[in-house]
Amino acid sequence: MAQPAWEHDPQPLPLDSAPLPEYGAGSLADLLPTLAAGMGVPGMTAAISELAPADRNCVFLIDGLGWEQLKAHPEDAPFMTSLLASSRGGTGRPLTTGYPATTATSLASVGTGLPPGAHGLPGYTVRNPATGELMNQLRWQPWTAPGPWQPYPTVFRLAHDAGVHAAQVSSPAFENTPLTKVALSGGTFHGRLSGEERMDLAAEQLAAGDRSLVYTYYAEVDGAGHRFGVDSDLWRGQLMYVDRLVQRLAEQLPPRTALYVTADHGMVDVPFDEQHRIDFDEDWELRAGVALLGGEGRARHVYAVPGAGNDVLTCWREVLGEQFWVASRDEAIAAGWFGPRVDERVYGRLGDVIAAARDDVLIIASEREPKESAMVGNHGSMTPAEQLVPLLEVRT
Repeated sequence: MAQPAWEHDPQPLPLDSAPLPEYGAGSLADLLPTLAAGMGVPGMTAAISELAPADRNCVFLIDGLGWEQLKAHPEDAPFMTSLLASSRGGTGRPLTTGYPATTATSLASVGTGLPPGAHGLPGYTVRNPATGELMNQLRWQPWTAPGPWQPYPTVFRLAHDAGVHAAQVSSPAFENTPLTKVALSGGTFHGRLSGEERMDLAAEQLAAGDRSLVYTYYAEVDGAGHRFGVDSDLWRGQLMYVDRLVQRLAEQLPPRTALYVTADHGMVDVPFDEQHRIDFDEDWELRAGVALLGGEGRARHVYAVPGAGNDVLTCWREVLGEQFWVASRDEAIAAGWFGPRVDERVYGRLGDVIAAARDDVLIIASEREPKESAMVGNHGSMTPAEQLVPLLEVRT
């Protein structure tokens, strides 16, 4: 006999049911080390076994273009759709981003070749243990010295030091940002405004060395998804445009080149109602004992007032545990959410409680985060729609 609704006892999601990123074999952090190892850069390991070496490698990162979203829109992206079977060295499989599936974290994973627990950008906003303040790692506010925050050399820098021609081709606005410095610096930076200019210059930079490692980037697929959703006409228009950019670059590749088209995360559209958008600023239970709310709607870092950590964990599990994976800091580390290790300097940046959405829900903060709380498309968690990204391949 069915259990009456009023006798339903909510059971928290088991932490081992969260689909972990494929750290060490098929995550974004494994991409550049694999390419650099194939070019003979010392200290690099070819972790993605399916990728064959090439003398010239180009990574085109399309912000916000998840694997599931690409597969759902074949008519809007005919060229990239034709490459789906080439993904991940011809296996037809995607990569995983890493946790959380968010831009600052993923770009740092790409550029350093390290998972979030090592590079130390484990979220959209995290607590700076030195100041006790939240730090926005995408906008780098409040300003924090970049070197101590992320001290590891980038793969671009290691490749450049090994005699590889390394270059980044992106928006001029990103040339001197702290995020670029800690995640993507090394070699030369080339700022170009239009997508077409970036594709043309990326091809030129690939041809500029016998061994070349070139990175280029496009942001507006993500922007359209956040503002209008991943099934909107404006999002599909951006997908159509970037599909033509990929084809433009592919048609200009010099000999002995491998082009890899990937992304930093996918995206989920979340309905605008109280069932799907839980407002932290209006929920006294979730606020109790919380000093700071970090992360983002689908991947929260929750910092408790001293001594309240266990109570906050219990409460969040009771309120959210059927829709979110809710872990203590040490549980999330032990489960491998942030990779096989978490550096000591990174430990205090992680929330006392960490909440990752399974369902199409958000923990918004309408007063603290009005702009983020109004977004249609969101990301951050470990669901396939957010975690899985393409690794489309074109070789010459």
